[in-house]
Amino acid sequence: MYPTVAEALALPVVRRGEPAVVAGAAGMGRRVRWVHVAEVADIAHLLRGGELVLTTGIALPDDPDGLRRYVADLASVGASGLVVELVRRWSDEVPGALVAAAEQHELPLVTLAKETRFVSVTEAVVSLIVDAQLAELRAAEQVHEAFTALTVAGAEPAEVLREVARTAGLPVVLETLGHEVLAYDAAGQDPTSVLADWGQRSRAVAVSERTAYHEQAGWLVTVVGARGADWGRLVLLSPEPPPHRHVVVAERAASALAVHRLVARDRESLERQTHRTLLTQLLGQPPHDLPTRAAALGVPLERRQLVGVAIRPGTASVPAQALASQEVLRDLAEATALAARRVTVPALVGVVDDTSVRALLSLPAQAGLDGVLRRLAREVHRRAAATQHALPVVVAVGTTVTAVPDVRRSLGEAAHVAGAALRSSGNRLYHRLDDVRLRGLLHLLREDERVVAFADRELGPLLARDANQGTRLVELLRCFCEQGGNKSAAAAAAHLSRTAYYQQLSRIEQVLGVSLEDPESVLSLYVALLVQEMGERDPQLPRPPTSAT
Repeated sequence: MYPTVAEALALPVVRRGEPAVVAGAAGMGRRVRWVHVAEVADIAHLLRGGELVLTTGIALPDDPDGLRRYVADLASVGASGLVVELVRRWSDEVPGALVAAAEQHELPLVTLAKETRFVSVTEAVVSLIVDAQLAELRAAEQVHEAFTALTVAGAEPAEVLREVARTAGLPVVLETLGHEVLAYDAAGQDPTSVLADWGQRSRAVAVSERTAYHEQAGWLVTVVGARGADWGRLVLLSPEPPPHRHVVVAERAASALAVHRLVARDRESLERQTHRTLLTQLLGQPPHDLPTRAAALGVPLERRQLVGVAIRPGTASVPAQALASQEVLRDLAEATALAARRVTVPALVGVVDDTSVRALLSLPAQAGLDGVLRRLAREVHRRAAATQHALPVVVAVGTTVTAVPDVRRSLGEAAHVAGAALRSSGNRLYHRLDDVRLRGLLHLLREDERVVAFADRELGPLLARDANQGTRLVELLRCFCEQGGNKSAAAAAAHLSRTAYYQQLSRIEQVLGVSLEDPESVLSLYVALLVQEMGERDPQLPRPPTSAT
């Protein structure tokens, strides 16, 4: 906001006096808050700092010690510089003691060779200060307008940070109070260098005020939160002390982020959004800076065991349409993240599709994987049961990998296993591909049109009979297959007497033209039933028709 000593000396009214910097050139960047004309030696106690002192020298001490004290007093109160007119007291040069003292304190000492109207200098410098203040106020007003518009429009955090980086021209990072990076904009710089060792660097930066500049780190930090519930910090990486407009930018951006969080409380948290973005990129083509961004979130991906996990709601107690709702998945994602923190497993957790929550676990190379998975799965089941929907869940685990490009395979495998395990027998804490066996194979092939056509050929007549006559032959056949061909057990599972159930089995044989005493026929029908179940669970998959073709 204030001009420097060098800028003040560049004014025409000063240049006409032929200024010469004779000492303290290192302080030419000091800011000039005011101009003060003083013809007394004990002026220092009347100053507040930032003044450019003008004098003819007529009242300054004659002895070297007095001159040194005079300069030391000016430096101690933070005067920005001393300008001496060489007309009345000294005609050619100022005393050496004055020069030496100014150089020692890095206080700019300037001589004017010609007589100068000090009042004109004061007017010119003050005008420069006022112009700078007006420009700063206009810039602050523009900042207020820009961030008010973003707040009203409900801008996402990425948009807010983009505006901060554009306005300030500096990298900006939004972090949690635990020093994990939620979002950032590198302002054209290398993101890797911006985020390198972020957690360690951030923990070293503590500020006592809500908005403060940490000079050693070169960070402008402002706390983000609302109604007394602080949840993050916004950091501008500013190597130089920031001007007032940058402080305004940081504070307005923090307000916009706080309002966004209040408005979006019923949507997924900002942390889940950030994790979802990284998981989506891992399932596609990961950018080169993704490991750095993940590490800044507290989830290192290099030289670690990486395990994909999928968590799906069970279908036993709630309608299918409720299971597919984003509200259920958001609650499940928060429960999974809480479980990971509870067992101290670094993990990316997010909702990347309409069926499941995905997580990527990051474990040390020597960690015992099975023990960690058991603890995590047990905690996920417990946390999921504590949500408002109190859902049973299926936890599925993919192959352990060690390289970022292989994460896609592990996450994809976990999703396949979770889908296949929905109707698996048993009560496992978590499932692997080995556990789902035939269901796992069929789930991997579920989108193959030949598999769907096979199920249609096997079950088509039975599905048509049920649709046209209101029978439940497909359900009764499923009981028979699931009970391994044990007719008595199947009758009990179908809640029918054995006589009535045997009659229905005979009708199934007649409709399909097969014998249920033939193991191969039973196996074919069971495979077709599994394919049909998968189509019913996933509306995006082709299904066998409900009437004969």
